[in-house]
Amino acid sequence: MGEEQGPRSRPAGLSERDLAVLAMERREWPSAGVKERAIREELDMSPARYYQRLGALLDDVRAVAHDPVTVNRLRRVRDIRREAR
Repeated sequence: MGEEQGPRSRPAGLSERDLAVLAMERREWPSAGVKERAIREELDMSPARYYQRLGALLDDVRAVAHDPVTVNRLRRVRDIRREAR
């Protein structure tokens, strides 16, 4: 039988950076400023680029297959924010 894919295995097509973005979203943050600092320091990305990448990942079936709990939670948040506009 095949090995189950969990949040730590690397599915085909997702880059190390994609996996790092998803891992960052699994963490709890005391404030937005702390998270933005971590994005810059740990991922060497601007927050704007990070959120662009995250948005693309939320629509990527490979990301859903890799970490369905995180991706589906973020999709729900995105949908609620869109409806509020």
